[in-house]
Amino acid sequence: MSTRTEAAAGQEIGDDELITAWGLLHEALHTTGPLLLRDIDPSEGDMSGPWFEVLIRLQRSPGHRQPMSKLAREVSLSSGGFTKLADRLERKGYLARKSCPSDRRVVYAELTEAGQELANEARARHVVLLREHVLRPLGEDGLRTMAELARTLRDTSLAS
Repeated sequence: MSTRTEAAAGQEIGDDELITAWGLLHEALHTTGPLLLRDIDPSEGDMSGPWFEVLIRLQRSPGHRQPMSKLAREVSLSSGGFTKLADRLERKGYLARKSCPSDRRVVYAELTEAGQELANEARARHVVLLREHVLRPLGEDGLRTMAELARTLRDTSLAS
């Protein structure tokens, strides 16, 4: 088995370079991620990152709702972990569970009016942080390249 991989440009990528590149990506996500959630909603200081991701995904979905099982997968939570998070969001009045009229097995998570307001406020703060900690260091071209590369990795992984 070869210890080198052919790159598209014809140059060989060594194992150490490959491991380092992946490690740098992991470190960048690990160190930048918390910066992007800093003070996202001071009134909800006890909520972790997944609550924000749930609110934003629902905000951007048609009708501000998605099946709970799909949402759990998209935010990388187990069904039990997502249920606990949904319970918290529901208790705080940000999310409501709605049954699907055509399939009793499907339950939707839907943003309430308060959830939409919170999502709007959190999104505005998140955009400021993204501009500061992602767009400023990468620039417009770097951001677009990053998005294209991330989409390629995601789509390739989903197809596997």
